[in-house]
Amino acid sequence: QVQLEESGGGLVQAGGSLNLSCAASGRAFGLYHMGWFRQAPGKERNVVATINFSGGLTYYADSVKGRCTIYRDNAKNTVYLQLNSLKSEDTAVYYCAARRPDGIVRDPRVHAYEYDYWGQGTQVTVSS
Repeated sequence: QVQLEESGGGLVQAGGSLNLSCAASGRAFGLYHMGWFRQAPGKERNVVATINFSGGLTYYADSVKGRCTIYRDNAKNTVYLQLNSLKSEDTAVYYCAARRPDGIVRDPRVHAYEYDYWGQGTQVTVSS
């Protein structure tokens, strides 16, 4: 069992930067594939970025590519998301998710249904 807690959301100016953290409790965090998703009002929950257990494989949605970085610190049981050049369309609730290890390390896991554990989410509002 893994429990996830996001932090770092809030009100941010357009053009600014966002730094989110997701702290995981439980065992074997370093084996879990992690992802950041977001959900705007009335819309589906979509992937933002994912990272495999070692940090050697990352994936970015087209909407954030080039201005987003996902990384993890397995010693601290934490995964991070940095998003720059924020736009109004980045406004959403951001969720951290974890997938139990299954021996497959090269699949970026971009679908919400592929994840087993979710945090409560943190609201990010970008003001213009």
